[in-house]
Amino acid sequence: MTWLATARYDLSPAPGGLGFVHDLLNTRSAGRPRQPDLLADVASAQDWADAALAAWTGEAGQDIPAVVLGEGDLDPLRDLRVDLHAQVAGSSTRAAEHQAGVVLRLAADGRVRPEPRGTGWRALASLALIAIADAQSADTWRRLKTCRNPRCEAAFFDRSRNNSGTWHDVRVCGNPANLRAYRERQRTERTK
Repeated sequence: MTWLATARYDLSPAPGGLGFVHDLLNTRSAGRPRQPDLLADVASAQDWADAALAAWTGEAGQDIPAVVLGEGDLDPLRDLRVDLHAQVAGSSTRAAEHQAGVVLRLAADGRVRPEPRGTGWRALASLALIAIADAQSADTWRRLKTCRNPRCEAAFFDRSRNNSGTWHDVRVCGNPANLRAYRERQRTERTK
């Protein structure tokens, strides 16, 4: 199984359940060239959710009941995505609060596992918040970033040793931005 939204940017997904959040972020209309918003209508949102839940099940080894999305789920799901994007991009200007139901279950192997609860967008929000909590515990949450190119802003998982990545793809977004900055420096130096 692949993460549908992240694959369209030709990116490697974030590890484990964080791949779900990564994929949710990449449902936006972003990238170069611009990709369509996968949460624009119920049909495309449902296709994304089905694929994302299948991919999450493959990553986590836990079955998640099917989530059925309706028209009323789209705005809250897009709002969650906007708030998560602002958090990841470091541009959050408001205190976004999202709540989701979670059940802690003692598994046969003795480990406590959180299980998402709710229906529609609430089930997806629950899964996203569980993945974020796990990533924060594993210190991988800080590696989920958005491309610094304002024309792109695709979400990517920074695998650099020192967590210094700024572009989802250096060839597509980094090189043109670096070239523009170089040319601007050259113009500035000539006018001095």
